[in-house]
Amino acid sequence: MNKIRLFIGTVAVLAAASCGYDATPLPQAEVPAVEEAAPGAPPTCDATTATVSYAPDASAASGVSISRIRQRGYLVAGVAADNYLLGSRNPFNGQIEGFDIDMVNAIAEAIFGEKGHVQLRVITAADRIPLLVADEIDIVARNMTINCTRWQQIAFSAEYFHSGQKLLVRKGSGIRSIADMSGKRACAPVGTTSIENIQRLAPDAIPVTAVNDTGCLIKFQNGETDAVTTDDTVLAGLAAQDPYAVVLTKERLTDEPYGIGVNADRTDLVRFINGVFERMRADGSWKASYDRWLKGPLQVEGSQPTPLYGRRP
Repeated sequence: MNKIRLFIGTVAVLAAASCGYDATPLPQAEVPAVEEAAPGAPPTCDATTATVSYAPDASAASGVSISRIRQRGYLVAGVAADNYLLGSRNPFNGQIEGFDIDMVNAIAEAIFGEKGHVQLRVITAADRIPLLVADEIDIVARNMTINCTRWQQIAFSAEYFHSGQKLLVRKGSGIRSIADMSGKRACAPVGTTSIENIQRLAPDAIPVTAVNDTGCLIKFQNGETDAVTTDDTVLAGLAAQDPYAVVLTKERLTDEPYGIGVNADRTDLVRFINGVFERMRADGSWKASYDRWLKGPLQVEGSQPTPLYGRRP
């Protein structure tokens, strides 16, 4: 039987626990198309090299990090519960589900050789790095953008999804692009790159913040902001909850490569996760998850990003 645990903030809701599983080492996948960073001195981190991660290694399955997780009996993952399509609570069964949650479940299944054995800890965007640095959670799977600044504090898996920041506005608002945001209010969650980007791209816009994306949607619906700006994946979920909202799809303000966040000292766990993603590429499970959650709302065919492996700066 499986062990599934759910944490909301600091309050835990524990599912029925069981014991008895066979830890199944993750097979090393053949990755002929992988781009490998040039040998030699580590590159300087920039927009090109930020997504370089650690290559999969079969020995990671018996490393310190995976052994610790197996001994504990479950993987602890920081996730969202209000990002419809990525990580949100199903109102009918109470389960948190979405594209990011599928990534978590695939990692846990690779560690334990069976489904379950996951503790989902619901966190805010601002919680992500502090909880990883404190080693309170194993991974973060919460639409987290890989960038050089964050690499100075934590480690990342290879890119598992490529998103981009856009605008969500009200129909008939007259806002058709970022150029129309002068003097207009734009909401983004605290602790995200989105609020930094809107200040850089539209310096005359008025930044508005909320604790999370749902908070921005509420402010949008209450007339406290003229737009919500964040990743297109999140905006697609918000638009699905508000018939009067529309995502400006033609203009992508930024590129947002998503990675699984990991404590900087746990590079063996990063290598293991990258092996899981290679297996998901080979068996089609990444594509199946994308088609289920994101293909319809984003209205575009999805493909798993080609990973970059090599030495980190």
